[in-house]
Amino acid sequence: MSTTSRLLLAAAIIATPATAQVASPVTARDPGPAAPVQYDVAFPNAVHHEARITATWRNVPTGPLRVQMARSSPGRYAIHEFAKNVYDVTAVDGTGRALTLTRTDPYGWSVSGHDGTVAVTYTLYGDHGDGTYAQIDMTHAHLNMPATFLWATGFDAQPIRVRFRPADPSWKIATQLPAASGEATTFWAPNLQYFMDSPTELSNFTLREWQDAGRTYRLAMHHDGTDADVDRFAAKAKKVVHAQIATFGAPPAYDFGTYTFIADYLPYITGDGMEHRNSTIISDKRSLYAANDAQLNTLSHEFFHSWNVERIRPAELEPFDFTRANPTPSLWVAEGFTQYYGPLAIRRAGEMSVDAYLATLGGTLNAVLNSPARAHGGPKEMSLRAPFVDAAKAIDAVNPNIFVSYYIYGATLAAALDLELRGRYSGQSLDTYMRLLWKRHGAPEKPYTIADLRTALATLTGDQAFADRFFAKSVEGSDLPDFAALLAQAGLTWQAANPGGAWVGAADVTADGPAVTLSQSPAAGTALYAAGVERGDRIIALGRTTVTSAQDWQSALGRLEPGTPLDIRYVQRGKERAATLTPNTDSTKQLVRSETVGKPITAKQRAFRTAWLGAE
Repeated sequence: MSTTSRLLLAAAIIATPATAQVASPVTARDPGPAAPVQYDVAFPNAVHHEARITATWRNVPTGPLRVQMARSSPGRYAIHEFAKNVYDVTAVDGTGRALTLTRTDPYGWSVSGHDGTVAVTYTLYGDHGDGTYAQIDMTHAHLNMPATFLWATGFDAQPIRVRFRPADPSWKIATQLPAASGEATTFWAPNLQYFMDSPTELSNFTLREWQDAGRTYRLAMHHDGTDADVDRFAAKAKKVVHAQIATFGAPPAYDFGTYTFIADYLPYITGDGMEHRNSTIISDKRSLYAANDAQLNTLSHEFFHSWNVERIRPAELEPFDFTRANPTPSLWVAEGFTQYYGPLAIRRAGEMSVDAYLATLGGTLNAVLNSPARAHGGPKEMSLRAPFVDAAKAIDAVNPNIFVSYYIYGATLAAALDLELRGRYSGQSLDTYMRLLWKRHGAPEKPYTIADLRTALATLTGDQAFADRFFAKSVEGSDLPDFAALLAQAGLTWQAANPGGAWVGAADVTADGPAVTLSQSPAAGTALYAAGVERGDRIIALGRTTVTSAQDWQSALGRLEPGTPLDIRYVQRGKERAATLTPNTDSTKQLVRSETVGKPITAKQRAFRTAWLGAE
């Protein structure tokens, strides 16, 4: 088979359309060579991480055309300045005559004097492979569209064509964009929103494909490993996909009947996962073999998003605005409930043991229940802080005690709601709640508000007071239920992980010659915090132990007793200080099957556990 034929076949195999913002199935068709917006992408200097791109707009109205790079990207909630990687920009009209480019702000250009056609050519630098940016080298072109393509004001609704010119003849193209008819390496999108939501990988990847519930699933993997690794991982992915379909009762109506996993597992990439309407792009520095297929957790999380976020969608995210951050107060559901279902689906698929799942859930519960940040706001407040934390960059320090991730906060709330629904309302669970949200807001797609979520919970339970109380106390507020009682319904014990142990609020230090430096900020309300010790302080002595090494520090911590005060000496910003430190009782807990700690469980508890976690 010739190179051109191979590339055309690959495009036909894995190209599918996508949108994150338009709540309707794809009805548009390939606009053909006369598309009003066209991109041509080449990689003449891939070895130095550059692409050369020409963007052409036709039927441009009289007057200057504004072209710019995005400042945000679907699936991200913070500002990301993609224009910083664009340079050597030129423009011509339909006859090839040079046009004047005027730049009055950092984000784009104004093009005047055109004849109704504007073609802008620019160089893009990209060497950060994740779900948000672009990475270009001689092994692949890993492209997130907002990080790669200029767009023009006024052309949002116009269909688009894009032609890729692979730097290597072995490169194939993985994307959720549909292939253009009869043209190798050319794809199309019905509008800007679809286009920007369609990450694309060009590389010599390995492809696996399967069917489930009338849909096609494709795994395109660029990795350091063997075909056997891909086969093993694909088999696990199939089980997870099937388990998630079972949760909702049906798969989404993917716009062309297809969902694509684009995976890069390479030492020079950055670990990440980013959801899209009919695909996800997932990455990890480790190979499948080195990570023991741990990448399955990210795959499961991102695939759940094909229901939750991409179709059951917060109203604030529609349509997506590429000029600003796109926050929503509902990330505790959009991301947090997804975080809950990611490992749960793996457990239900039989690819994670019950004990491993309980360890994962227990770690999440510990992180939230013991976080001092809950004093500063509930899940709604933490969701609205996303533009400051979602890979956002800031020079000044952020108080580490005022934020707990909406991922784990929402996952904790999901676990609480799931267990409470299962225990209080016959036949109900978080699964049935998600199915109701799917029916009301996913198919057909109708963006939701927090009020809609509360109404759905009241409808599910027939208990308006319960729904009002849950949202008032645990969404607007930061109250959480008694997890020990909730988990006991499933024959699980939530117990002290270190009975009688002491905790001072931080333990990690870095060794610096004959001294150690505290490398994490103490949690508010803990012993170190009360003693005035902060991250970056050099510990000199703890009690009778002179601290000159990390081993000394750990040894001193091991002698502590809760409630028994002792002296601590430390150097803070050049000044030696002394204080009294009174250790707290270690509040860390572990989640275990009750029968493993000598507590027999009833048939009712076992049935509850099986209905929740799947058969053991």
